[in-house]
Amino acid sequence: MTCLSYSQTKSFKVKYISEPITLDGILNEPAWQETETATDFWQYFPTDSVQAKQQAIIKMLFDDTNLYVGMKVNSPKNDYVVPSLRRDFRAGGSDNITLMFDTFNDGTNAFIFGTNPEGVKREMLLSGGGAELRGFNMAWDTKWRSETVIHDDHYIVEWVIPFSAFKYREGETKWRFNSYHFDTQENENNTWINIPQNQFIFNLAYMGDMIFEKPLGKSKSPISIIPYVNGLVGEDYENDATTSDFKVGGDAKFTIGNSMNLDLTVNPDFSQVEVDRQITNLTRFEISLPERRQFFIENSDLFADFGNSRDANPFFSRRIGIASDIDDNNIENDIIAGVRLSGKLNNNLRIGVLNMQTAEDISNEIASTNNAVVTAQYKLFSRSNLSFMFINKQATKDYDFLANENQYNRVFGIDYRLASEDNTWVGKYYLHKSFSPDVNSKDLSFGASTDFNSRNWSIRLSGLFVGENFRSDLGFIRRTDIFKINPRILRTFWPKATSKLVKHSLSVTPIVIWRPELDFENSDYTIVSRWQGQFKNSASFELEMFNRFVHLYDEFDPTGTDGGVPLPADSDYYYTSFGAEYRSDQRKTFSYQLEPSYGKFFNGNKLSIETRLNYRIQPYFSTSIQVNYDNINLPDPYPDASIWLIGPRIDVTFNKKLFWATFIQYSNQRDNFSINTRLQWRFAPLSDLFIVYNDNYFTNNRFAPRVRSLNVKLTYWLNI
Repeated sequence: MTCLSYSQTKSFKVKYISEPITLDGILNEPAWQETETATDFWQYFPTDSVQAKQQAIIKMLFDDTNLYVGMKVNSPKNDYVVPSLRRDFRAGGSDNITLMFDTFNDGTNAFIFGTNPEGVKREMLLSGGGAELRGFNMAWDTKWRSETVIHDDHYIVEWVIPFSAFKYREGETKWRFNSYHFDTQENENNTWINIPQNQFIFNLAYMGDMIFEKPLGKSKSPISIIPYVNGLVGEDYENDATTSDFKVGGDAKFTIGNSMNLDLTVNPDFSQVEVDRQITNLTRFEISLPERRQFFIENSDLFADFGNSRDANPFFSRRIGIASDIDDNNIENDIIAGVRLSGKLNNNLRIGVLNMQTAEDISNEIASTNNAVVTAQYKLFSRSNLSFMFINKQATKDYDFLANENQYNRVFGIDYRLASEDNTWVGKYYLHKSFSPDVNSKDLSFGASTDFNSRNWSIRLSGLFVGENFRSDLGFIRRTDIFKINPRILRTFWPKATSKLVKHSLSVTPIVIWRPELDFENSDYTIVSRWQGQFKNSASFELEMFNRFVHLYDEFDPTGTDGGVPLPADSDYYYTSFGAEYRSDQRKTFSYQLEPSYGKFFNGNKLSIETRLNYRIQPYFSTSIQVNYDNINLPDPYPDASIWLIGPRIDVTFNKKLFWATFIQYSNQRDNFSINTRLQWRFAPLSDLFIVYNDNYFTNNRFAPRVRSLNVKLTYWLNI
């Protein structure tokens, strides 16, 4: 095992074979009996100090083409929780086993493969050393095979993973490795390498070694061509217009060497992507929604992990393909083509180049634009890295309607990410400068954050600055002219074994913002005081208090009422609210989450209730409904509001190849009722037929159709 450890040294050998392996979930070939095993798992939950009650046994073989994995996962009996047959399931609350491969031995990135007792597969990429939940990239897909066989007190897993699915150095003899498996019957989460509970179960600081019997050869990665055809018909009732469209396009994937990817896309189409979950916005600022388009998600850590993700993110890929029309409404802007080059040049240097060209739309005064990002990440010390990025958004020709200030926008930046060997110390430090026409000052953004994590204490010192003229047209900048600090101190308590609590914690997080251009006037603060508890049955409970101050520089109506009297500009508000959250045992057939809150809101009161109900008939049917209610009462003459957001979801998995998902949303704040239903047939590996129906209705004054559409899309993954 490398020096990246938790006082452990564990390794096993991967045997080279020349005889064939039959993928059947039986593991009866002689080679399986002759190779070494990875076992002696440790509990991670409910405790992290004892050996697992239900052990997993892992064996691996390899030849010139494939890595073969055989596993026996023990359990009390075969009463497993398998919520769905859909690929890329989430591990929490279900039975499954997951393997993590750090193929460059850098403690920063890993390939992840997993399966459940029914043989449903999942594969992901993990970046950032596993220090944050957002380091997962579940949109990554690759071709590999899996078979499982369920027995009375265990299940057998057998995988065949082509080496072309990985990126690694030719001649390598060792990969860093770890595994975790969830057992819902014993109610334990286990890891091969012992990981303390103050770290994530997928943290890459805690790994052992898998040692290959002979050096790995060059990966013979195929060229992948992924064409699509898409037909659409629709009706826009609001504008009395009928639409129809037929698109052809596709992607191509090339491997350069063993560790670089070249991806091309021509006339991309994202009609099969699930619609965004609507959010009730009671703030003065734009809300960031997650990227769901696969082309932008793959290797996204190279492009999107700069700056501060909440307040000063210089690259937010959802900006590409969206533009403002002449009425300042956001509309879709066609992407003509794009290219992405990403991967490792050597053990220490990763690079990324992304270039996307969007089309012009003269009728809406939208310019044809080139959107480019160039990044480089250099590994320092054991797990830290230094990164550089350059972002450029630029109109590709002159337009009479294009203001000079919008001709181009560029950002150059440098980021340093700290990660100690055992992840006790982590941090991020950055400096960015934007370049725009006629702007020569106040165009910097910089920030620093340092976290200390021990078993009992978590302490963060952090802050950032965004200049008044800092601008990133391809980024997400919540607001400018701010200096913000948001330190946090958290104390974790570990009750005795007889307690129903596994752990509980107390934390205080003061968030304070000043306006530098207004003599550092204090514009906002929020002091968050929170108690959190986690129970042995995996349920959790939370209590919190928010003490807030807001200075309004512009008038603002927090209810969003049409024609309502806004709160006046240049006014101050101090208010306090209280909240709670309970999340039930997710292993149960019926589970729920409840979040009530009540307190002052500006110069009035607000009652909020958020709840989510989940029910499943495994593994074929699951449904959930999310209900958010906000009741705002302000003194006269300001408006009151009762705001509802209701979102039922139905997911039917007929088998491992045929899925039907329906997402219904109602928001009276948005005056919208919507239905998004998608039928997906995976007729070949990574090849799909999608039928997608969307329907939207007005709701406030009348229930009437707004817009509806029907898409049929066919994609096929062809390896050459």
